Formats: sequence, structure tokens, C-alpha cells
Amino acid sequence: MTTPISYSALEVLSVLCQGRPDPIKALAEHLLTDLEPVTVITSRTGLVMLPYLDSAHGTPFHLGEVLACEVHVRVVGGEGYAVCLGRDLEFATALAVIDAALSVGHEPEAIYALVSQEAQHQAAQDAQLLRAVAATRVEMETF
Repeated sequence: MTTPISYSALEVLSVLCQGRPDPIKALAEHLLTDLEPVTVITSRTGLVMLPYLDSAHGTPFHLGEVLACEVHVRVVGGEGYAVCLGRDLEFATALAVIDAALSVGHEPEAIYALVSQEAQHQAAQDAQLLRAVAATRVEMETF
């Protein structure tokens, strides 16, 4: 018997924030049936500053503003929180519900299975992009 892969809450949300919305929303719907009542503490969209580090000097600066969603929910015995780019509050709510489920230890195997699937999908997408970029590489001589 193999040991199930375990992820930290940060790893779960990092992968799922970039994930495909449909499977994430479906899992959150499934988890909701056992987590109710769910209290939404915060649900909003807004502009947030995007911080970055200057690679030459290591000085922090702001690239500009990005639109983000923030959702904070409370369930019996725990809380969930998510911030993600864009304005899809339903997606951000699904992420917060998944985070709340993890905080109370509800169906971690199902959550980790989805995280693994999404991580594999993202790795495949990244590899495809890198192959497309590599195909445009030009070798140049320097004098």
C-alpha cells in the first residue's frame, strides 16, 4: 500500500489558484455538503499592488496593480481563506472552501488527489510552452 502524498496548505492553494476552475468548483461543491453551515466573512474583488524584486539590486518595487478576489469563510471547527487573480468570486470561494476543509481535516485524500492532478496538468502545460519557446531559439555567433 502506498502512502498518500501530503501537501502543505500553501502548496495546495498555490497549485489550485492556477488550476482549472471546473474540477476545483466540483470538489468544493462535494465538500460543502459535510461542511455546512458555511459563513462567508469576506468576499470581494479589488485592485492590489503586485510586488516584485529588482534582480540587479534586490530592491523591492511594485510592478503595478492587478485585479484579485479575496474570500474568507468559516466552518464548524475551522476557517478557509483564498486570494487569486481575476474576478471569479465563485472560483475564489471554492478555493476558500477547500482550504477550510483542509483546516478541519475533511477529506484530505480527495483534495490531495485533485492537487496532484492539477500539478501534473500544469507541468504538462509548462513543458508544452517551453517546447514552443525552444523551437524559436536562434543560435548567434558573437565576435
